[in-house]
Amino acid sequence: MFLAEALLGGGSSGGGGLARGLGGLLAGGGQGGGNLGGLVGGLVNIISEVAAQYTPEPPPTPRSHFMNVEAGESEEISQFRRLFVQLAGDDMEVCATELMDILNKVVARHKNLKTEGFSLDTCRSMVSVMDSDTTGKLGFEEFKYLWNNIKKWQCVYKEHYFDQSGTLGSAQLPDAFKAAGFQLNEQLYQMIIRRYSDENGSMDFNNFISCLVRLDGMFRAFKSLDQDGDGLVNMNIQEWLQLTMYS
Repeated sequence: MFLAEALLGGGSSGGGGLARGLGGLLAGGGQGGGNLGGLVGGLVNIISEVAAQYTPEPPPTPRSHFMNVEAGESEEISQFRRLFVQLAGDDMEVCATELMDILNKVVARHKNLKTEGFSLDTCRSMVSVMDSDTTGKLGFEEFKYLWNNIKKWQCVYKEHYFDQSGTLGSAQLPDAFKAAGFQLNEQLYQMIIRRYSDENGSMDFNNFISCLVRLDGMFRAFKSLDQDGDGLVNMNIQEWLQLTMYS
């Protein structure tokens, strides 16, 4: 898939015990000046800097085996590696159903987070955005990257949710997104509210995480494709469809 190939380029082109363990790890811590230039000669021109800014973390290491222990690895990562073995099963990768099960077990332990739970479709989207090697599943490094972001964004969510209701109101969203590292313009905020918030403009935890995972993935893909750093990407219709449909 084109998105996976872009991410792979990296800038150059369980049961209750498991849930408790991951829960402990979790607790540790558009449109604008010109967005879509139109289909001209089969190319889509995308301009980024006017609409949004974000500096993603370094992408997950592709196909690094889960047993490849890093020098000076922390106890937290070692613990996470052991828990990953329990979660991933025999194939040592996490599919969307396995991701949904563990996320819902963990958030169920955080009663202050307003959520209806992560759906299978949401988890499929997360997997596809993070799936840098096109296996349809998450390896250890991909899953660790996702989990570290969820842990970080959970803290942001708790700091900004509205009146102890457990949800983010539309007025809190800009500050919450900025705290998560995303600088977006007003038109993008309104688009996100329409897509991820309820009819009152409030966003619960699973929609907040789902939105940020997608934003992070699309920014990483764009920056990988924007080889000269001018904020422009040219692609044909086939590449555009592969980029947008598998995400």
